[in-house]
Amino acid sequence: MIHKSEIGCERLFNRVIPAIRNMKDFEYALNKDHEYIIFLETRLSQAESVVKYAKKNGKKVFMHADLIQGLKMDEYGIEYLINNVKVDGIISTRVNVITLAKKHNIIAIQRLFALDSHVLENNVKVCRKIQPDYIEVLPGIIPGIMEEIHEKTGIPLIAGGLIRTKEDVEKSIENGAIAVTTSNRELW
Repeated sequence: MIHKSEIGCERLFNRVIPAIRNMKDFEYALNKDHEYIIFLETRLSQAESVVKYAKKNGKKVFMHADLIQGLKMDEYGIEYLINNVKVDGIISTRVNVITLAKKHNIIAIQRLFALDSHVLENNVKVCRKIQPDYIEVLPGIIPGIMEEIHEKTGIPLIAGGLIRTKEDVEKSIENGAIAVTTSNRELW
């Protein structure tokens, strides 16, 4: 397991991080030159085996904790992901999940939706308070919002959602993202 204290954000990610939605995407991502992959959706019954297989193939794995079917995201659920599944990091929209991930010293990525000004301001306040290791901003193609979130939090940003083209990747990076997540295989 990789701990957040062992790496700097410059080294952490390639510019594009494959976001896996199904087993065909998983198989495809295993053959790509990416150190990290993200499981967006999975079932508890397959979590251990897919992470073990990914690690056997040289990948480090983040799981979107909110989207693991059959797992309650409380202290015991986080312990299960760390000790049994052996994830390298957790992504979540939930403050308690990010707080627990940080408590267990694994990489915590707060997923933040930029829906409107009120929601954005509340999310920024929460991020300042809990200090996730990274913030994933969705949709990641809104340049002014990316800059604003980074200025207000000082936390490295990852762009996600609606990243469809190489130009979207380039614009997201130009606007302050250290990486982008995408389920679009063509961008992997």
